[in-house]
Amino acid sequence: MASHGLVYDGCNFFRQRLVLATLSGKRVKIKNIRSKDDNPGLRDCEASFIRLLDKVTNGSRIEINQTGTVLFYQPGLLCGGVVEHDCNTQRSVGYYLEALLMLAPFMKTSLKATLRGVTNDPVDPTVDLLKSTALPLTRKFGIDGEGFDLKVVKRGMAPGGGGEVVFTCPVRRTMMPVQLTDPGKIKRIRGVAYSVRVSPQMTNRLVESARGVLNHFLPDIYIHTDHMKGANSGKSPGFGLTLVAETLNGCFLGAEMSSTPQGQGDPVLPEDLGRNCAQLLLEEIHRGGSVDSSNQSLALLFMTLGQQDVSKVLLGPLSPYTIEFLRHIRDFFQILFKIEVQKPSEDERKGGDKVLMTCVGVGYSNINKTLK
Repeated sequence: MASHGLVYDGCNFFRQRLVLATLSGKRVKIKNIRSKDDNPGLRDCEASFIRLLDKVTNGSRIEINQTGTVLFYQPGLLCGGVVEHDCNTQRSVGYYLEALLMLAPFMKTSLKATLRGVTNDPVDPTVDLLKSTALPLTRKFGIDGEGFDLKVVKRGMAPGGGGEVVFTCPVRRTMMPVQLTDPGKIKRIRGVAYSVRVSPQMTNRLVESARGVLNHFLPDIYIHTDHMKGANSGKSPGFGLTLVAETLNGCFLGAEMSSTPQGQGDPVLPEDLGRNCAQLLLEEIHRGGSVDSSNQSLALLFMTLGQQDVSKVLLGPLSPYTIEFLRHIRDFFQILFKIEVQKPSEDERKGGDKVLMTCVGVGYSNINKTLK
């Protein structure tokens, strides 16, 4: 079996496996993808994800059997450059962006990716959340500069989509080790309330209800309202809210909610959505740590790929997705993390149990980077 590289079963954690295979240069075979389903094989969004990987790499070999239940992937080199991709609307652009964030620093030339599709849906992290939490986190690992940006050109709500996002990222030779062990107290909350193809009044109602909850805790709250019109508003109506709490030491914890997509389930009132989103943010702050739950795996990946030095990050309780990601890091990079559970004392009021993750980076060096 060694000739096939790593072999996995089933469709779960599909992106993790392909992203780590691409970074480590190891071949991977995934079999029994929904083989017992009435509708077996890869979903359209997964096929679309594979096409995106194919666009940013050079010389990748991808083989899929006729029913789509077995995938063999031999990664090529990450080439980057200018990429345009129409994302399948089953999942939002965030589904594709999360993977690009992991790969972009290690390309041969800086990436400029234009992704079209659904920018905000209730399932995946929205573009706004990634912009306000994942980008600042990536900067901590030494990836910054003018070329590092995520712009929402057009908004597209589920199910119709029609949004457009431009993500640009410079390349780096190596990752810096980090010590993110003390997030500090929350100093301010920022947010975006957005709406498309509904009354612009909706965003004000969202802001009012979210502030009603958060104003009990701290005064420095600013929620920006964003109402896109005409050609920039995509194909479906909807609204939503993204909230981000910033700590004294520059850590960002985010929470978000989007309205129910048109034609699916019960419609939701902006007042309820605003209130629930504020409560989600409070829960995220209670879980705490230096990284919020949606970006745990991004932080752990960059720690793994850091220089051969110790990195430490304090996280809240690990999500099931993160736990599986740690197993995959062990498979692809043979890196094990030291995991220490820290219980905050009663009088500190520091929320739930925390986990201190420590590892020594593999000293991953970007061999694709063109020498200037």
